[in-house]
Amino acid sequence: MASLLNNYHFCTSLYLLLIYFITTTITTTSASASASFRPKALLLRVSKDNSTNQYTTKLIQRTPSISLTLTLDLGTQFLWLNCGKRYVSSTYRPVYCGSPQCTLANTKTKTCRTCPAAPKPGCNKNTCRTLSIHNPITNKSPTLGSELATDVIRVNSTNGATPGQLMTIPNFLFVCAPKSLLHGLAKGVSGVAGFGRTSKVSLPTQFSSSFHFPNIFALCLPPNPLYYGDGVIFLGDGPYIFAPGGTGTTVDLRSKLSYTPLIVNPFRTSEYFIGVKGIKISGKDVPINKSLLSIDSKGYGGTTISLLHPYTIMETSIFKAVTTAFDNQLRDGSFPTKRVAPVAPFEVCYEAGSIPSTRIGPVVPHIDLVLQSEDVLWTLAAPNLVVRTNMNKADCLGIVDGGKKPKSSIIIGGFQIEDNLLQFDLVKSRLGFSSALIYDRIGCSYFNVP
Repeated sequence: MASLLNNYHFCTSLYLLLIYFITTTITTTSASASASFRPKALLLRVSKDNSTNQYTTKLIQRTPSISLTLTLDLGTQFLWLNCGKRYVSSTYRPVYCGSPQCTLANTKTKTCRTCPAAPKPGCNKNTCRTLSIHNPITNKSPTLGSELATDVIRVNSTNGATPGQLMTIPNFLFVCAPKSLLHGLAKGVSGVAGFGRTSKVSLPTQFSSSFHFPNIFALCLPPNPLYYGDGVIFLGDGPYIFAPGGTGTTVDLRSKLSYTPLIVNPFRTSEYFIGVKGIKISGKDVPINKSLLSIDSKGYGGTTISLLHPYTIMETSIFKAVTTAFDNQLRDGSFPTKRVAPVAPFEVCYEAGSIPSTRIGPVVPHIDLVLQSEDVLWTLAAPNLVVRTNMNKADCLGIVDGGKKPKSSIIIGGFQIEDNLLQFDLVKSRLGFSSALIYDRIGCSYFNVP
């Protein structure tokens, strides 16, 4: 027994030493990011692609520098980019088998590759490869995996109120993926910015390791890009300073946040799950099978948050209960509404103009997600519920039927969290959420992103 304990302590010490060596190796800040200045937070712009409803961001990479557009995904573990003939950078470095970076990415040395050609991006001798990379839209993966590499990344710092100086990370780990993996992504996108929860090499984890700030990030997604500006991602623990329209004042949006624990699904550890306990519409309980709200022994069920699903998706029985209750309450109101034929992908639609509206949005019942207690509610307000569609001829409830046996019983989609602030706190394993900011005359496009 003593020998087993000694071996255990030796292995534990060796593991901690390895992790320390790795994080100080691949995420060291460059000399250009002055040693006298260490940012408390970083800033990324968020745009919405109108044709795909995907949310994108931009990163500055390589030497000489170029700006890359990337699709955002909360479930992808890596930053992955298409590395083709146009990838030119003097600071590109392949990651070799057996290296600390290869270990950190949790890949296997047997996936290493020998190339007969001269070293170039995407094909280098004895390079570390990963088999876990995939396209989050098509769910397809390269048959032979993809090469890991490092290169320079540059991103703006922020004090939480304004953009700051450009910071440089010289050895940012990413995956060099083939062009075929871009299928289904927004036009002009070069890859995927992975914000996966448990990955040691996701964007937020590498950024926080680089500058030694907490592994926390906050999303503020913009709505329709035809009428609004870009949103923002804060990497770090704030503050998140916005100026309410017409007030001449500022507010730290952390004061608007309520919190709920993040739940681990052992079968899908890179995704963000929360514990929804029930659903209310305008304060009235919706009768649903609450066992579907828990994650079962095979990883099915529960509630997850996704940027790749444009609208909230619910398991069939939950969807029917929610849409029936919503429709009954809406049509029991003092304003007559007229149901019209469904407009795909929506089933519950009304004649445009038959729902009254205010400066805030349509006058409809709000939907509350009951979290760990009756005192913690995430309110899906009117601006995040009604979608104008069918050439402006119908207003539809922006919730979609997910079928009878979906992987997640509820997927909270992008439309429902636009102009909300969500803070993903990976230190305390919790989600902060604001509900609709429009009631405070704030929009996610109100921050001055570069």
